[in-house]
Amino acid sequence: MADDRFHVYDTTLRDGAQQEGLNLTVADKLAIARYLDRLGVGFIEGGWPGANPKDTEFFRRARTELDLKHAQLAAFGSTRRPGMKAADDPLVAALRESEAPVVTLVAKSHDRHVELALRTTLEENLEMIRDTVSHLRAEGRRVFLDAEHFFDGYRSNPAYALEVIRTAAEAGADVVALCDTNGGMLPDELADVVHEAVTATGARIGIHCHDDSGCAVANTLAAVKAGATHVQGCANGYGERSGNANIFTVVANLQLKRGYDLVPPESLRELTHIAHAISEITNVTPNSHQPYVGVSAFAHKAGLHASAIKVDPMLYQHIDPALVGNDMRMLVSDMAGRASVELKGRALGYELTREQSTALVERVKELEAQGYTFEAADASFELLLRDTVGELRPRYFTVESWRVIVERRPDGEVVSEATVKLNAKGERIIATGEGNGPVNALDKAVRVALERLYPELAAVELIDYKVRILEGSHGTGAVTRVLITSSDTDGEWSTVGVDENIIEASWQALEQAVTYGLLRAGRTAP
Repeated sequence: MADDRFHVYDTTLRDGAQQEGLNLTVADKLAIARYLDRLGVGFIEGGWPGANPKDTEFFRRARTELDLKHAQLAAFGSTRRPGMKAADDPLVAALRESEAPVVTLVAKSHDRHVELALRTTLEENLEMIRDTVSHLRAEGRRVFLDAEHFFDGYRSNPAYALEVIRTAAEAGADVVALCDTNGGMLPDELADVVHEAVTATGARIGIHCHDDSGCAVANTLAAVKAGATHVQGCANGYGERSGNANIFTVVANLQLKRGYDLVPPESLRELTHIAHAISEITNVTPNSHQPYVGVSAFAHKAGLHASAIKVDPMLYQHIDPALVGNDMRMLVSDMAGRASVELKGRALGYELTREQSTALVERVKELEAQGYTFEAADASFELLLRDTVGELRPRYFTVESWRVIVERRPDGEVVSEATVKLNAKGERIIATGEGNGPVNALDKAVRVALERLYPELAAVELIDYKVRILEGSHGTGAVTRVLITSSDTDGEWSTVGVDENIIEASWQALEQAVTYGLLRAGRTAP
């Protein structure tokens, strides 16, 4: 299990699951727990058993289906209710019955919340903490306490907020996590309060931050600097409202910038993969600009940056992206200089001369002025590069003409029909395809025409289609940019087309997508 001197505590399965639009099944939660354990976190909060059937089921299945190598499961719950004993409270019983080795209790530390939300006295709230912690300790459980609304409570009544910490620690809680529940704290203010809590109580202090002020990660780091030795957060910053502290960013910062030995280096090198895998499970689109693990985290666009990176990549990167399993990417756009395209060309296997890179930069800028974008269409850029260096793109087929008809039938169904006339391998081919839209119909017609000659196309799939109007003032006659993302068994690629006619723009991107797919498959042109 993880080193107990410093805790990395993940609460994705409970607090993160409160994010709007995020709905995890028990199977999802088990899968995420495996990825978090693979990263090497010390504790995984599985949910609130007894409060909802899904979390109760998670702990039941976890006993036989999870083989955790690094982490321990924590069951989350509240202190006993006012006016009864912890041993008699059914929600406390559910925590025991979860068989989780760790129980994390949430308790009120803000005097106004005690009186207005719990509707009890300040002394009874302390007794609820004391009784529940000592009861669970006597039952053999390790107990952590989340001091809810601690920082707001400290502002309101600092003596009482600190007394909550002392009471929990004296009853046997190993850690008291101070919660910035409303997410409104700033790092310097929060650090002062954490330092006071550490020095005034002598208890082991943790930190739990929400991101409503955009400071959750910074607040977490400030708390560690002030003496906290237990950090809580969620995968990819999930959580209600603006989310929680991003546990991936926190771990990377502490390990790579502060020298903490939190997770094995080989696990840290899987950080990007794990972050994206969890995004797939949650069905939440990954944030491309997320620190450390986003696809744009080490992407360079400006020519000035590229010139420096050509000399030394670390001149414009704060870490080696390989440390977290990410890659440096060179983006090609109208902001690019020769260094950008030279580095991008090298990544694609081409060593460009000065003359070639200059010509390519000018061509990119010319096309982007027309509306093309190559930073989002690597495949189109490679085809353009091949033309520029004289290694012409393969011409697997030539287009004689294409036509699309959209028909609304008497039963209300709308069907598109496309006809393409192509020349390939010495044959003139006419093919027709029907689809649920013009682009789908064109895609099917091209496949009908070419798959007999190029069976590799059976593995190529159009997986995303984006349209952007570039000149809004012209209404329906505006210039349109189409981005198509395609895939095969080995990966994905994107192509771009631009025209006043949306179908023509789509055809450009589709034709390039098919050409690049055959190029990836190793096909030589006839």
